[in-house]
Amino acid sequence: MSALVKIIVDSKEAGQAGKVVSSLKSLGAELEIKPLDVGDYILSDECAAERKTVTDFVSTLMRRKLFEQVFALKDAYPNAFLIFEGYAPLIHKFSRIKPGAVWAAMFTLVRRGVPIIPTLNQRETAQLLYSAARLEQTERKRTPRIHPVKKFKSLRDAQIYFISSLPGIGAERAHSILERYGTPAKALDNIDSWPDEIDGIGSKTAEKARKILHSAFEGGKAS
Repeated sequence: MSALVKIIVDSKEAGQAGKVVSSLKSLGAELEIKPLDVGDYILSDECAAERKTVTDFVSTLMRRKLFEQVFALKDAYPNAFLIFEGYAPLIHKFSRIKPGAVWAAMFTLVRRGVPIIPTLNQRETAQLLYSAARLEQTERKRTPRIHPVKKFKSLRDAQIYFISSLPGIGAERAHSILERYGTPAKALDNIDSWPDEIDGIGSKTAEKARKILHSAFEGGKAS
């Protein structure tokens, strides 16, 4: 008889993702539903997941909450990952943010060590969570555990880190960029004006940043 897979689910998430919860139960997972400070699903003492639909991801990014949430999760669980659920081309439907800003946000998360795994729907998300939890608990012999949350220093620091991760920028220039444009999204939408508006940034630096935002991803398919 196979070992029972246990997953701790955030109570708010459980109310919003009924199909994930029901699918996990159908797969045979034992669920413990309770309020969590970070993350939506705890799979072991080292692994937890944050689920974002396409709309959630864009909305959280625009409200300046995305990096604070995900980096806090990463601090608590070293093998944390983000589930990007839904039809990715929907990002082109949002009028208040350009697709390049969304891709840049994803790049920043991956660069900071947070993998992003796409799923099509809640049922597929449940299959991913169950498989990951089973590997953590049966092969690595780890059990789900809620960790005390180390608070992220500030939203300001997360924003500076995001912009500073682009080549040739750094923290000082990132600070100047954010002071000029107000938000990371607006800054990325106006890269072409950086050489004229920001001291120390030339056309070559702006072009490198633009290339990262607009070049096709060449990672290939997962095996």
